[in-house]
Amino acid sequence: MQTMLPVLLFLLLALLLFGVGFAVKILWWIALVVFVVWLVGFLFRSAAIGGVRRRWHWW
Repeated sequence: MQTMLPVLLFLLLALLLFGVGFAVKILWWIALVVFVVWLVGFLFRSAAIGGVRRRWHWW
């Protein structure tokens, strides 16, 4: 059993790091999509709408 414990700990650590890496990669893709949507909204909203130039922020 003593020789099995380091192997199990190593496998648990590898699984944990794989899960964290996968989650971080997914979060980067989500952040990229949100940034692109924000940028498109920023560009289209800053254009003249009905002859009136509107601000890109709402506050």
